[in-house]
Amino acid sequence: MYRLFGRAPAPKTDLSTAIASTDARADAIQVKISRLDAELGRYRDQMKRMRDGPGKAAVQKRAIRVLSQKRMYEGQLEQLSQQTFNMEQSLMVTENLRNTMATVDAMQQANRELRRTYGKVDVDRIEQMQDDMEDLLDQSAALQETLSRSYGVPEDIDEAELEAELEALEEPELDEAVPSYLQGVATTLPQPDFVDELPATQEAQATKELPAA
Repeated sequence: MYRLFGRAPAPKTDLSTAIASTDARADAIQVKISRLDAELGRYRDQMKRMRDGPGKAAVQKRAIRVLSQKRMYEGQLEQLSQQTFNMEQSLMVTENLRNTMATVDAMQQANRELRRTYGKVDVDRIEQMQDDMEDLLDQSAALQETLSRSYGVPEDIDEAELEAELEALEEPELDEAVPSYLQGVATTLPQPDFVDELPATQEAQATKELPAA
């Protein structure tokens, strides 16, 4: 088919491939420059050891030719370096633009998703649901208050009377402090000063019961 309509279109070269190709050419030229530097060094050493004459002039002529080639290669290397720099700048701008476009596309996609999601939300329905929840909470509070109401308790209770009754309950009673079998004795007999002395009534009774001498 291409024989009938001409050559096939050459594939387009991207910047990365062009940069790699230019760097390869620059490296090859740098190798040539290094080889010419070595050759110039040899000619310089020869001219130092030679006297003026036709031989030295011939070596000097070859050195000038090598130096001319070196400068030509150095000029090409500088051009390639500038081309590489320009292509790298273009590649960086292209990458930044591609990243920017990707960011814009992502933001547009997110915007569409948000519109599709929040477009289904009914604000009035949510407000109505909130009002219903408040009404239910109020009804629950009223129901709890009704269930906690006390029955059979008079409302006109004197708090001072209740406090007095509570203080009376806190004071110990005599019947509770003294045992039952000692309650009569504790109220009639005087308490002795010492443990080894008998009470007065018991001592008089004991004297009457003793036989007369």
